[in-house]
Amino acid sequence: MLEIKNLQAYYGHSLALQGVSLSVPSGGFLTVLGRNGVGKTTLMRAVLGLMDRSEGEIVLDGEPIGQMKTHQRARAGIGYVPQGRGILPTFSVRENLKLGTFARAERTDKGMDDSVFELFPMLKDFLDRPGGNLSGGQQQQLAIARAMLTHPKVILLDEPTEGIQPNIVEQIEQAILTLNQKFKITIVLVEQDIAFARRASQTFALMEKGRIVAGGPIAALTDGLVQRHMGI
Repeated sequence: MLEIKNLQAYYGHSLALQGVSLSVPSGGFLTVLGRNGVGKTTLMRAVLGLMDRSEGEIVLDGEPIGQMKTHQRARAGIGYVPQGRGILPTFSVRENLKLGTFARAERTDKGMDDSVFELFPMLKDFLDRPGGNLSGGQQQQLAIARAMLTHPKVILLDEPTEGIQPNIVEQIEQAILTLNQKFKITIVLVEQDIAFARRASQTFALMEKGRIVAGGPIAALTDGLVQRHMGI
């Protein structure tokens, strides 16, 4: 579903990603791991076309998207839940959700799917509340729901449980599993929680200094690798 070959990405003239290659099959679940500052968020941004400059190949469902603009990549089928959630605080929950529908390939369909409210019933009760008035966990649910409404083939999630109250983390993790297992959406997850990565993922990639230094089936994510590359 998603294939990346020899991806290099730049902030200004500074090389931030160095020859990254990885692939995720349709319906797959890949977790990208590594210490802070190794390039995980940069990888997400490069796939979306948000870097100053990128080189290499990005193929989504057989279609090269590396030369597309960001909105075209979204319409091709990439959903994105950025680090920090990225909701619009003065927009209502309804308006934030509506934004997701604008990225659909089928541009005339702007309806909100009931599946969003089945997964996050809280949102239905808060449709007219400003997004900025939600708790951090509720905002994260809103961000994931917005990505769902793009009708994506792949969802990129950048540390979706970071800074979330513990009683909500389990709900968010279960929602991500549901997206993958029930809705068959391909998932690329940036995460620090090794236990969740092992429980949810099919494959993993470990990053250091803008490179992939280890990867493969999740069973190959040994304690030794985690200690060596993450210090955990």
